[in-house]
Amino acid sequence: MSIRTDVVLPCLNEAAALPGVLAGLPEGARAIVVDNGSTDESAAIARSAGALVVDAERRGYGAAVHAGLCAATAPVVAFCDADGSFDLGQLDRVAGPVLRGDSDLVFGRRRPVSVRAWPVHARVANTALLSTVRRRTGLTLRDLGPFRAGRRDQLLALGMEDRRSGYPLELLLRAWSAGLRIAEVDVDYHPRSGRSKVTGTVHGTITAVGDMQRMLRRLA
Repeated sequence: MSIRTDVVLPCLNEAAALPGVLAGLPEGARAIVVDNGSTDESAAIARSAGALVVDAERRGYGAAVHAGLCAATAPVVAFCDADGSFDLGQLDRVAGPVLRGDSDLVFGRRRPVSVRAWPVHARVANTALLSTVRRRTGLTLRDLGPFRAGRRDQLLALGMEDRRSGYPLELLLRAWSAGLRIAEVDVDYHPRSGRSKVTGTVHGTITAVGDMQRMLRRLA
């Protein structure tokens, strides 16, 4: 069976969540787990589950995601957190429009299944950031979520540079500048396994927002 979608999963110490995440991978998709310096058994667990494991020595969300994109070979590449906050059984919601040719880049709008799934400080930061994006670009995206998909060749052609938390916003802005068709779909958002490195902490959220604000000043 040919692989239609590669799913890039940036990973930093997600041994507890990975078995459940990878068990949800649908047919026609391959998992690419990008180990970003894990000190637990994440890489071994991913390999035993049949995933391709890629090492990203440089720390940072963007560094891990981009390493996975460069390792991908399928025509469509999806990106998803490896912490159990998303169900890969919903992959078709995000990748389906790209596979069908209806959209070039699709973002999954997080719909929390419980109040614990998405901390208030992270929601507020997300809303404020996208309000600024809307004023400057006219884009009406409601969530800059980590579950998204696009065509591999178009994503590589964007020339992504950020290797930190500004990567998702750079992706959106470069895609908009390139005239790609951008869409948004609803996806379930669950409480993650363990503590988030970014949105689960106020400090992590502030760091991510700072990275994205710098990106917005540079590109928008």
